[in-house]
Amino acid sequence: MNYRLSKITKIIGIDFNGEDATIEGIHTLSEANQSQLSFFNDSKYASQLPTTKAKAVLIDAKHASLLPPTTIALITDEPYLKLALASKLFAHKIEAGRETPLRGEGCDIDEGVVFGKNVVLGDNVTILGGCYIGDNVTIGSDTLLHANVTLYHHTKIAERCIIHSGAVIGSDGYGFAHTKMGEHVKIYQNGNVVIEDDVEIGANCAIDRAVFGSTVIRKGTKLDNLVQIAHNCDVGEHSLCAAQVGLAGSTVLERNVVMGGQSASAGHLKIGAFATIAGKAGVTKSLEGKKTYAGFPAIDHKLWLKMQAMLSKMIKQK
Repeated sequence: MNYRLSKITKIIGIDFNGEDATIEGIHTLSEANQSQLSFFNDSKYASQLPTTKAKAVLIDAKHASLLPPTTIALITDEPYLKLALASKLFAHKIEAGRETPLRGEGCDIDEGVVFGKNVVLGDNVTILGGCYIGDNVTIGSDTLLHANVTLYHHTKIAERCIIHSGAVIGSDGYGFAHTKMGEHVKIYQNGNVVIEDDVEIGANCAIDRAVFGSTVIRKGTKLDNLVQIAHNCDVGEHSLCAAQVGLAGSTVLERNVVMGGQSASAGHLKIGAFATIAGKAGVTKSLEGKKTYAGFPAIDHKLWLKMQAMLSKMIKQK
């Protein structure tokens, strides 16, 4: 879905008198191409402004001079709010229509499964009753969906995956911009979810679609029941997440990370390869790999044990 830049700016309430252009979507400063719109609302990303390839950027007047000459500055004191308004234009249209999917050989599909448009199934895919498969979904060979799994539009499931009942993959991430009066304006989540080979997803897991790009669960990863993966997370190969783990938006787990039950991370951080996060630990900053962490905020497990021992002694002395 394409829009002229002049139309977008009129809809979101920004003055624009420059050379018009066709905009095909929205992306981040570092990922946007010459037919996309981007935005700037955090000074920590200022270094990306001179090199962005975006056709136009929603930006405040103070930083507009940092943009390259090929990028149009759309001046606003509320770039994040204007982003939210623009995101609606590029949202996938939700429809209730049904189509027969393109199937490989040997598929076993319950009659109660509902398919959207342009669904593609590999060989030997098994889908049990009550599942909903949205528009433009692909499911790889030898994958099993248990009853009542929901795959939102544009989700990509690779081969030999197992998805247990009640899992919801591709639901909207939790993203809102805020007006000066404290009202919350939805940022439409126009990315998708990609599940790689040999992933198992437990019952009632929720994996949110990306704002832009993809939320990714990489090959060999196993998610227990009731795990929440927020938008734009990247869960590394062969990672393990026990029940009720929660990852906030844009968290990156490198390969073979183990997260104990009810542990969680704040957003926009990285947990290094082969790290272990103990149950109920809260990760508030990026952590090195090949170590074990515990507590809130999560610290080295041995240090946490020493602290608990000291606290116990202090209580006994009283």
